[in-house]
Amino acid sequence: MSSSNEDKIIRAFKQKDWNEIKTSDSWQIFKIMAEFVEGFEKLGSIGPCVSVFGSARTEPGTEYYKLAEEIAFLLTQNGYGVITGGGPGIMEAGNLGAMRGKGRSVGINISLPFEQAPNLFIDHDKLITFKHFFVRKVMFMKYAQGFIVLPGGFGTFDELFEAITLIQTEKIGKFPIVLVGSEYWGGLVKWIREVMLEQQHNIGEKDLEIFTLVDTAEAAVDHIDKFYTKYLLSPNF
Repeated sequence: MSSSNEDKIIRAFKQKDWNEIKTSDSWQIFKIMAEFVEGFEKLGSIGPCVSVFGSARTEPGTEYYKLAEEIAFLLTQNGYGVITGGGPGIMEAGNLGAMRGKGRSVGINISLPFEQAPNLFIDHDKLITFKHFFVRKVMFMKYAQGFIVLPGGFGTFDELFEAITLIQTEKIGKFPIVLVGSEYWGGLVKWIREVMLEQQHNIGEKDLEIFTLVDTAEAAVDHIDKFYTKYLLSPNF
């Protein structure tokens, strides 16, 4: 365990007096508020957008990188902006495709000690870097009317299940969630159906309708497009 991790654990158990708590927490609240304000101001007028999620580790030129770029390009050709996490990998591919399609290219970056320098394909006025993951996720959910999810790691799963949970609990509308790549997502979908639903009854049958699984850029964008033609577009909450 690194000394940095040890310090965080030790601090969590340290007893603080009231003045320490009040000073520390008060400043934390103001910092969080500042992030929300910046996000709302920059993203409030971006128009209809789709969030594209996926791994920061996907290399340029690989199958899913090309697929993400093509999906983003096709989205812009249908009039939609593209929101990504602003970093490398799938996020970079999404912003590159949006830029190539001359559409809105939004980057909601996160400050991390590794992996997450902003990519070069984000509109200069649509890049925001957050410190707090939960503030960043609010921006993903608030300003997207659809979610396209390519292969990724823990962060991608976090974003995916955040969107699913908000739709399941009716905190946002039933906006489309598209999983791209049956080879990657098929095992998870099978487990959700066979274990989560049929064995443990932890979800309902209708919850499986919250997301759909496709394999091509055209199918992903077509699913989003069919939804968009039915409803007036506006922020989710």
